[in-house]
Amino acid sequence: MVAVPKYSPSHPVRVVTAAALFDGHDAAINVMRRILQATGAEVIHLGHNRAAAEVVDAAVEEDAQAIAVSSYQGGHNEYFRYMKDLLAQRGASHIRIFGGGGGVIVPREIEALEDYGIEKIFSPEDGRELGLQGMINHLLQNSDFDPIEMETAGAGAVLAVKEGAVHAEVGPEHPVALARMISLAERRSSLPTHLASALDDWKKSRRCSTSEIRPASVFGVTGTGGAGKSSLIDELLLRFLRDYEDRTVAVLCVDPSKRRTGGALLGDRIRMNALGSARVFMRSLATRGSMAEVSEATSEALEILKLAGFDLVILETSGIGQGNSAVVDLADVTAYVMTPEYGAPSQLEKIDMIDFADLVVVNKYERRGAEDALRDVRKQYRRSRELFGDTPTDADLPVFGTIASRFNDLGVTSLYRALMDLLNEGAEGAWESSLEDPGIRASRQRTALIPPKRIRYLAEIAETVRGYKQHAQEQVDVARRLEALRVAASEVDDEGVKESIEARAEHLAPELDERSRTLLKEWPELRRGYAADEFVYQVRGRDIHVQTGVESLSGLRLPRVALPRFESDGEVLRFRLLENLPGHFPYTGGLFPFRREAEAPKRMFAGEGPPKRTNERFHFLSADEDANRLSTAFDSVTLYGEDPDERPDIWGKVGESGVSVCTLADMKILYSGFDLCAPNTSVSMTINGPAPILLAMYLNVAIDQQVDAFEQDEGRAPDEAEREAIADRTLQVVRGTVQADILKEDQAQNTCIYSTEFALKMMGDIQEYFIEKKVRNYYSVSISGYHIAEAGANPITQTAFTLANGFTLVEYYLSRGMDIDAFAPNLSFFFSNGLDPEYTVIGRVARRIWAVAMRDLYGAGERSQKLKYHIQTSGRSLHAQEIDFNDIRTTLQALLAWNDNCNSLHTNAYDEAITTPTPESVRRAMAIQLIIQQELGLAKGENTLQGAYLVDELTELVEEAVLGEFERLADRGGVLGAMERQYQRSRIQEESLLYERRKHDGSLPIIGVNTYRNPAGGMASEDDSMELRRATPEEKNGQIEALRAFQGRDAEGASEALARLQQVALDGGNIFAELVQTVRVASLGQISSALYEVGGRYRRSM
Repeated sequence: MVAVPKYSPSHPVRVVTAAALFDGHDAAINVMRRILQATGAEVIHLGHNRAAAEVVDAAVEEDAQAIAVSSYQGGHNEYFRYMKDLLAQRGASHIRIFGGGGGVIVPREIEALEDYGIEKIFSPEDGRELGLQGMINHLLQNSDFDPIEMETAGAGAVLAVKEGAVHAEVGPEHPVALARMISLAERRSSLPTHLASALDDWKKSRRCSTSEIRPASVFGVTGTGGAGKSSLIDELLLRFLRDYEDRTVAVLCVDPSKRRTGGALLGDRIRMNALGSARVFMRSLATRGSMAEVSEATSEALEILKLAGFDLVILETSGIGQGNSAVVDLADVTAYVMTPEYGAPSQLEKIDMIDFADLVVVNKYERRGAEDALRDVRKQYRRSRELFGDTPTDADLPVFGTIASRFNDLGVTSLYRALMDLLNEGAEGAWESSLEDPGIRASRQRTALIPPKRIRYLAEIAETVRGYKQHAQEQVDVARRLEALRVAASEVDDEGVKESIEARAEHLAPELDERSRTLLKEWPELRRGYAADEFVYQVRGRDIHVQTGVESLSGLRLPRVALPRFESDGEVLRFRLLENLPGHFPYTGGLFPFRREAEAPKRMFAGEGPPKRTNERFHFLSADEDANRLSTAFDSVTLYGEDPDERPDIWGKVGESGVSVCTLADMKILYSGFDLCAPNTSVSMTINGPAPILLAMYLNVAIDQQVDAFEQDEGRAPDEAEREAIADRTLQVVRGTVQADILKEDQAQNTCIYSTEFALKMMGDIQEYFIEKKVRNYYSVSISGYHIAEAGANPITQTAFTLANGFTLVEYYLSRGMDIDAFAPNLSFFFSNGLDPEYTVIGRVARRIWAVAMRDLYGAGERSQKLKYHIQTSGRSLHAQEIDFNDIRTTLQALLAWNDNCNSLHTNAYDEAITTPTPESVRRAMAIQLIIQQELGLAKGENTLQGAYLVDELTELVEEAVLGEFERLADRGGVLGAMERQYQRSRIQEESLLYERRKHDGSLPIIGVNTYRNPAGGMASEDDSMELRRATPEEKNGQIEALRAFQGRDAEGASEALARLQQVALDGGNIFAELVQTVRVASLGQISSALYEVGGRYRRSM
């Protein structure tokens, strides 16, 4: 593909970018916002899960020309229309809307949306024809206009200014006009004379009309880049809104423009959760050629905001160096924000702002060395102001240690109170705060999730695995030499020589350790066992009898497990130490000696509409099956912990791309007709952010089923003791998995809803509850690489990040005092399978690394050493073009997973690139597995990959690459430290961008997409007869009605239960144990809201 030249805008084009509400698929929009910035646009990036009103408000306040939104989770028809309607209501119809959603938004829907007024919805066909740069060029060309020249209905003051008149209606209640006034200030040097005069006249008029009103105070915040200024401001805003119920605040944030392109990433909005309040206005400014940390328009923009009638104005500068202090001349009160990593103490003497700032903040106070940093900053503060002696004391100095990332941090509250006191001094008592002063200047050091002494755990794991392999090689060498000596002794006749050789062998023999000797000694017996017609092994104390072979139509007997024909002790030992037979440490070939014949690994994903419809799909999937292996997909409203609602951008998502479940009553309908305690029933739930709530509902359904059975058998309800006994028995037998992996959500999928620390606390609470209740057959977490891969990671990165997340949970649970063999069996894993060569061996690599580390580093038992994992074929490889080809890719991916002995498998339906799967496409997806399992002759063998030279080499290469990634993560403070630095997200986005570029330029061939294309052209989805599975309006409204009915049954009981839940959280108790009670009377959205108040909301990152 020929390189597309970049479009050069004639005007400063400002674009608001985001992923739609309840949509965490931000890989595409991140690629787009990067290219937008590189092409010269000023990008205001909001991140994922943004309501239509949030996006519109941002676009209005930022005076943007365009909005660009990705929508991959359904509900797009309502979302984009609602956004267009909101722009019209705000008087901002001139703002252009652009969107995309891969094949999810089909051509007929694109046409309807564009007819409604959406400027452009990009399709996969547009991507192929235009390329990434071409799509960005199209967006910018159609947004390259001067908003000041637009005749915007309802803009009031804007029209008046255009005509050169004076209009006073600019204030917090008129964001369009206010935003346009700031744009005029940004354009001051190039404004026509009549507009410049009109702006000056407006300011003069406002000064006269507000002369009797107390002017707004300006609080200036500056500091080094990455110090957490935006997060700190957000925390101060949340306290401000709680402290003053009727006051307004404006936030002005400055970010640097790129000198080469003129583009800018205005990313402060993404960090601020407080902007949802109508009392907060925010505007981002690019420096546009200014060489300072503020733009040339900053002073006038501040003046406009003060004259507009805000009570408080907050200015955040871009990141500064040691000699910058421009904010001092612009603000009444200033704060300098830094981190503990500033270098040697002498560097503090070079920082101008320590001399001038009213408040100095050492943020990220949880980091190593923070207490020393605070001490040194206090010393420098004293020196710069010549404050020697005992007064003021350190506790009286305005130097603070804060952890802005921690919800309700006392250090931030102390800073807030000091700020209000300073503002109060200059405003004659107008800023009297009602918030209690915590009486400390620094945050209490949080208890580290991973103890500091264990921070290098991933490097230790890499060292352990390499050490195991080195020891294995040494043992192989010893075995080979011993065998050679035995052979030599048997071949010589000279007794003296023979004795010498035997003596050498006797001297060498102790170097062969006990385990190696055992492995060699038992090998002949193992060979005889596998050669017999029947093989017997044990699982949990039960003897399992299996036939060792199958007969082909040709009459040949094919062994289910083929053993190598090695004769050499060295080669046998190498095989047994590094590979071994399935079911034997280090489990490279598989976890169990043989596959279960009574229960195939098939686990099919389902979820659509209301619970009743998904329940019908479950029964369809499990018809004629001996085992019910159900996998549940929830709609995006549920995934984000909210209740259904009539608001269009929510209503459109209800029951789309998953099932809507918001109450215990819904959960009972969902699994109606399935005995959740039956040994042949296993239920998986793909839910993360609100997973503790949904899991509590599920366990209640299982318990209630058994209570109902008791009532039917006994003719009466159980008493309290009997019910408790029923509940305990139920928990000990119920089978299944809940995903609940909050680490990968922060790194990739983005359905985080609570602060990360609070979410991890609840994960630990679930596991402690499982240990207490002896829950042995249910996985408390599915540590997921699938969504890391879907976000764009390559197979090595997926495997490394997933295993690292698993080991992080191990370290965290150990730090909470749990025994490793009590919790490790409750851990499971979840990978994607694509077509890259590395996917052939990711299971082998993961099993070996996990087994070696768990045994040799953590001292775990056999069951804990076994890494159990689910595979889902790649959703990213499903394409809207030539969708019939998707089944071919899925078949190959499923075969790779089967050959690598995955423990369960889901095959995607070919039409999932476009819609929720139809019964026809699901049946084909199930047939893929059945044909492999029952028709493909070679698949009857259970260790097909063992002994293949290329597979062996690939295993070694992938394993070493994974261990190398462990070391890179360790260098960044482990998984949690790397997350704070956005390392995982950056890696995933870079790999995603590489894939997209190579797909679009054709260097990565994809059949039917960029090569071997259908001569007829177009997308298969253009066929209007294709069935699109959507929830009906009646189903959506029915869910809302059912929700309201549930909430109305015991509103008082729900309020009391929610209050108890909050108190348990505040007291540090087991939140999950309490949730098991709360879900009986409160809905998902009610519980989420209650937990936000005590645990905090997730704060997005760039």
